Amino acid sequence: MAIRKKLTILGSGSAGLTAAIYAARANLEPLVVQGLQAGGQLTITTDVENFPGFPEGIQGPELMEQLHKQAERFGTQFIYDNAESVDLSRRPFVVRTSAEEILTDTLLICTGASAKLLGLESESKLMGHGVSACATCDGFFFKDKVVFVVGGGDTALEEAMFLTRFATSVTVVHRRDQFRASAIMVERAKKNEKVKFILDTVVEDIENVEKGEVTGIKLRNLKTKEVTLHAADGVFVAIGHKPNTELFRDQIELTENGYIVTNGVKTSVHGVFAAGDVQDELYRQAITAAGTGCAAALEAQWLLESEEGGQSEAGKSEATVKQVAMRQSG
Repeated sequence: MAIRKKLTILGSGSAGLTAAIYAARANLEPLVVQGLQAGGQLTITTDVENFPGFPEGIQGPELMEQLHKQAERFGTQFIYDNAESVDLSRRPFVVRTSAEEILTDTLLICTGASAKLLGLESESKLMGHGVSACATCDGFFFKDKVVFVVGGGDTALEEAMFLTRFATSVTVVHRRDQFRASAIMVERAKKNEKVKFILDTVVEDIENVEKGEVTGIKLRNLKTKEVTLHAADGVFVAIGHKPNTELFRDQIELTENGYIVTNGVKTSVHGVFAAGDVQDELYRQAITAAGTGCAAALEAQWLLESEEGGQSEAGKSEATVKQVAMRQSG
């Protein structure tokens, strides 16, 4: 028998769990389809020092566990499974997992985005132990260290420039002899004395898995085939992100890069909202994801309340404005 819900949340990162907390406190009894990587990308992060409320920092998995417990405390239901298909053509929307069929009046998409990685075994084993896909998140831990950035787009050069605030040396490794980054970003990076470049080169391996920390990076020149080993304290992979939106293609408006197009947190489908990295190409931070998760839950709550009250669209908008004004004045 199908599960019937007022609100279903796809994803259990900071956006999805924050949305669940707000929705549960509004007595919407939300259902969270966690995905098989419950907790999202923060579960593969070690120290998190930029999430408000933790002056001594907190481990990524511990932060997600706390958010999970908080959502569960208020009555959130969890399914540890992936959504395998969705039908957004009519309401109630239909979500199918490997074991369940869910009918839901509103849907919050918080499926996040995955950093594109090099695919090396050492990369995955050292992730969070010297290997990172987010300079903004982890740059502080590399003060007075030697780091490498892999990539040739704007993101790679922006991360390299950011890392110069902490590291003594930042080397950009790119597989071509020309950058995909904008000319102004290339010029800015080349003017920075801390930034070096190794072109026509790919990463062969990252050392040292046995020690559980990065001690070096092995590079292979694509033209000469020469392999060289360089001492390193950290490796930042900046070859792009891929939003987890395959389920929604041809059902919802996406950008050319595959991110969900939103007006605030509203999508092109009435009753479907998106929050976190799945709709955020710019910031991609846990706290901004949490903020949009809050907004998505509130929008879903207001939509359901207005429909239950039988308001017109104009009435719904007026009621929402009044609610916001009351909150601000109170």
